[in-house]
Amino acid sequence: MTLLQKLQAHRGGLIRLPTELFWYDRGGWDDTPGRLCLLLDATATPTAVAEASVPAAHHGADVAALLLIDGQPRWIWVAERDVEVIDEAK
Repeated sequence: MTLLQKLQAHRGGLIRLPTELFWYDRGGWDDTPGRLCLLLDATATPTAVAEASVPAAHHGADVAALLLIDGQPRWIWVAERDVEVIDEAK
């Protein structure tokens, strides 16, 4: 299963971003590692994600995830190493 498929199957669930995020529109790092986010959507070809933020451990992201962060939906570029899917069944 690819990262995109895994994230799309987990829509509405929680994910953890183990590193802090770089916000292009704010011009810096957010200093909040380990953030839990609600996953709203994921896509490989986002149309309105030209300046999506990236995790500090950015590893050639190929998927954009729409996450609920601080009460606002935000697009974040992610790679497999950037996200941890939280399994509610555990």
